[in-house]
Amino acid sequence: MWNKGDQVAVLDDAINGKIIAINGTKITIETEDGFMMHFSTHELVKLNQTNNLMDSIRRINVDEIIKEKTIPAPRSFVKERKEKREVGVPEFDLHIEKLVPNKRGMSNYDILTLQAETAKRHIEFAIRNRIPKIVFIHGVGEGVLKAELDFLLGRYDNVSFQDANYQKYGLGATEVYFKQNSK
Repeated sequence: MWNKGDQVAVLDDAINGKIIAINGTKITIETEDGFMMHFSTHELVKLNQTNNLMDSIRRINVDEIIKEKTIPAPRSFVKERKEKREVGVPEFDLHIEKLVPNKRGMSNYDILTLQAETAKRHIEFAIRNRIPKIVFIHGVGEGVLKAELDFLLGRYDNVSFQDANYQKYGLGATEVYFKQNSK
């Protein structure tokens, strides 16, 4: 495909020249300014000296174009298995940014109090409505909110809690289970 004397252009630069040496996939060209430069074959494109359409068509490698255009197979990943009757577990994000539009002017005490009251409201709602499980997203941070949440959950009977699924939430969430009494 490449011959000495062919006029070529560099794909990523505004450099044109003439091939003076070919060594495998390395081609040496002499630029229009008289400089000797080395390039790989995939960095060059041959400039047509003729307007012969058939020569241009013969140079197109259809298999290579098809290979470039094929869509790669999607990567597989392990999904969390759910039982058929299992409904999505309610998740409550206790980050202050999710609870108020603007936290400016709030002290750390005010923020923690609002987060604890929000958690308490959700716990009592879940107990009233017989929801078997909820998840609180509290983040990692310094652990103050997690400690407050643990203290709050410890005050309820028939409530157990543990760290939530690590793959899904990391270390920043707590899963709460409500033991239901039959009425």
